[in-house]
Amino acid sequence: MQPVFKHHSVHQQELFPLNLNDLISENHSARLIDSVVEKLEISEIISQYKGGGTSSYHPKMLLKILFYGYLNNTYSCRKIAKAVKENIYFMWLSGGLQPDFRTINDFRGQKLKGNVEKLFSQLVVMMVDLELVSLEKQFIDGTKIEANAHKYSFVWKKSVEKNKDRLQSKIDIVLAEIGQAIESDLIHTDNQIDKKIDSQKLEEKIQAINKNSKAEFLNKQQKKVVQKLENEQLPKLKEYEQHLEILGTRNSYSKTDTEATFMRMKEDHMMNGQLKPAYNIQISTENQIITHYSTHQTSTDFTTLEPHLEGFENNYNKQSKQVIADAGYAIEENYQLLEKKQVEFFIPYNMYRIEQTRKHKKNVFHAQNLFYNQEQDFLVYPIGQKMTKIYSKQSKTTTRFIQHHSVYQAINCEGCPMRGQCFKAQGNRRIEINHNLQKLKIKARENLESELGKEIYSKRCIEPEPVFGNIKQNKGFKRFTLTKIPKVNIEFGLIAIAHNFSKWIAKTCSQNLKPILSFKNEINNFLWQFLLQNFEHSRN
Repeated sequence: MQPVFKHHSVHQQELFPLNLNDLISENHSARLIDSVVEKLEISEIISQYKGGGTSSYHPKMLLKILFYGYLNNTYSCRKIAKAVKENIYFMWLSGGLQPDFRTINDFRGQKLKGNVEKLFSQLVVMMVDLELVSLEKQFIDGTKIEANAHKYSFVWKKSVEKNKDRLQSKIDIVLAEIGQAIESDLIHTDNQIDKKIDSQKLEEKIQAINKNSKAEFLNKQQKKVVQKLENEQLPKLKEYEQHLEILGTRNSYSKTDTEATFMRMKEDHMMNGQLKPAYNIQISTENQIITHYSTHQTSTDFTTLEPHLEGFENNYNKQSKQVIADAGYAIEENYQLLEKKQVEFFIPYNMYRIEQTRKHKKNVFHAQNLFYNQEQDFLVYPIGQKMTKIYSKQSKTTTRFIQHHSVYQAINCEGCPMRGQCFKAQGNRRIEINHNLQKLKIKARENLESELGKEIYSKRCIEPEPVFGNIKQNKGFKRFTLTKIPKVNIEFGLIAIAHNFSKWIAKTCSQNLKPILSFKNEINNFLWQFLLQNFEHSRN
């Protein structure tokens, strides 16, 4: 018997061409993106277009293909431009138009600058209306994502400051020698209180040397020194000042992306603790859906909480009722901020887990286990001896937050039988306590140990952590392709939108499957009951 094949011919044209809309299933992700983008308010993006000339591609069409590209792990504008010509889903979303990669890249890098955050918040508000999120909780965590910068293009603040001080000292010596040679008080720097000279003052002094009538009497060596001062040392001083201006409060930056800071990454393939240029990305999640994100230049998480919460409030004109985070955010400043905003916080401090141990609870000499008389402001030792307050002091954190400390000292520790168990230093024991921080720690402990706190904090590890895992492993996004914070915000904003779309699709599918699963359960229960009845009947 001869085999029969279906008719196939790429050269035979059909009477009625294929309709792309018929090829897209009703529950496909492309249809969801199409319907969502059509509802977005993009007047600020449209206002960036100038009238006249040829017609432009509509921003909503470009948004659709960008969102669908990032949803399917296609981040390159060249690959998206290619897909618009070859992939039926991209072709359907673009309406048959074929923008080139430059158009897509310019739209992403220029038109979305400052607008992607608003598009993201609009998407989240839609998910609130569908009851996928409530914006009442924030599970906050951060991760470091490598910047698009060379890993050996570092500039270190300490190195710049050291080299600048060394150069300024050389310049001061040279100016003093030249000033004595031409007998000019304008050049001589010995009488100045601050001997640190900047590039502007140095430039003025060099001009004063050149204009001085006695400058022509300088010998050949001195003229050479002045020329070196002008041609080498002045530009170098300007370079150091520019480095410090870019650094600001940071301790490092990359020459190829000056807004990236060198940070220690978990993805350390060389296993040598090498620092790489990166950004600290903070996210808030609820039901594994990203509700807010922010980009920071500091490697530590505790400095990012305040601007992150402000960004959330600006986007939604409200603050969440609960904030859940790990011990990396537990500092006095953050506790006080959350208390001021009347936000219930579930953030364990560094010693929280240790305090739960039996060993710590039995240590009666630990400062936190001593009895404190708040009215008369003194501590009491286990043997009954008082520790009186001897003075108070203040300290400033790296974020300029002022902390207040009270210092207590025992009256007499000499000859105490428990001294060996208490402390081993010489003299009478001193204890330094921050009472405001202790009060906030007590509140944090009460929140965490409540029934609600145990339930909420147990979900912290399954909220932001899987989101980062999905972004880095499943979506393969471990390095930015754009530079500078505004464009980094665009790139991560598109990643966050794509992640939320995937969660939206998954939630919708699970809701559609609920009736089918419940029907299956009913059938299984019926069959089980039927089998039990037959078994009992056979026994009888």
